[in-house]
Amino acid sequence: MGEDLTEAAEAATALVGDRAGEWDRTGLLPQALLRELGGQGRMCAEVPAQYGGWGLSSLESGQYTAHVGSLCSSLRSVMTSQGMAAWTVQRFGSPRQQAEFLPGLTGGALAAVAFSEPQAGSDLAAMDTTIRREGGSVVIDGRKKWVTAAHYADQIVVFGSYEDGAAAVLVPADAPGLRIERIAEPLGCRAAGHADLLLESVRVPAEQVLGGYGLPLPLLVTSALAYGRMSVAWGCVGILRACLAAATAHAAVREQFGRPLAEHQLVAGHLAELYAGEQIATRVCEHASRCWDSGSPSRWWPPCLPSTSVPPERPPGRPSRCRCWPRPDRRTAMWWPGPTGTPN
Repeated sequence: MGEDLTEAAEAATALVGDRAGEWDRTGLLPQALLRELGGQGRMCAEVPAQYGGWGLSSLESGQYTAHVGSLCSSLRSVMTSQGMAAWTVQRFGSPRQQAEFLPGLTGGALAAVAFSEPQAGSDLAAMDTTIRREGGSVVIDGRKKWVTAAHYADQIVVFGSYEDGAAAVLVPADAPGLRIERIAEPLGCRAAGHADLLLESVRVPAEQVLGGYGLPLPLLVTSALAYGRMSVAWGCVGILRACLAAATAHAAVREQFGRPLAEHQLVAGHLAELYAGEQIATRVCEHASRCWDSGSPSRWWPPCLPSTSVPPERPPGRPSRCRCWPRPDRRTAMWWPGPTGTPN
């Protein structure tokens, strides 16, 4: 980590302290803590500085996310949700929407993103939530399940079918017709504020539809999930590091048969495997983040986002296995038609 990130990590360590276990037992994160971190731009650190964020690269943000994940995975989950909401606004919002909503997300407001439904978990094409226009408003109907951080959120980015495609719309958590039902006793990340949503004729201004028009569902969902997948992966690196630190500390002082556990071959082997796993996970995340930051295609991780236009021919020298052609903007890429003429 650079000097600034080291200071941020130290500040996060001081804020969390030894309270993560208590938060997990009670199933709640302190609102004051979330507001403080959010107000410092730390909940969505890749937002550009012009909107109050840190403007971190994916690699820098990942390193910070891993540290927070090593302290409290519930806090990291809320951070991931906040980052996904901000990324969706950045990716699909108009300049006016970005200027209106992003400063709030870096100024203490909290957000969640609502994808999954009772019959549409991984199969997001089965999404039943509808967004329909009525005059200067849109009306949302549907159900969402397992929405991380919804219990704490001020705004929820709701995904649903809209016109001839799909859309993401910003819905205030106190909007009439929206009911947030917290999930009791989840098995993991117990303080992450998971909740189900019931939306019954929820009406918001049409200006809160990001981009203002319907988009292909695969584009919309894949683009929004890309940030979350990176953040979760880095958070898992943090969990591995915390496990490694706890295991090695215990093995160094706990004795059996007159020797510390770490000096027994079987235990030492387990610790070595854990260390190797942490190192592999770190290198994989670093490679993915560097590809993301540079816009360079990767055989297994390009943020390949569809575009409204297709270039006439593949650039010379591009490997046939890679169908990603980065634009100058490191966060977007044009897609190439596959053998059947469909996006890859």
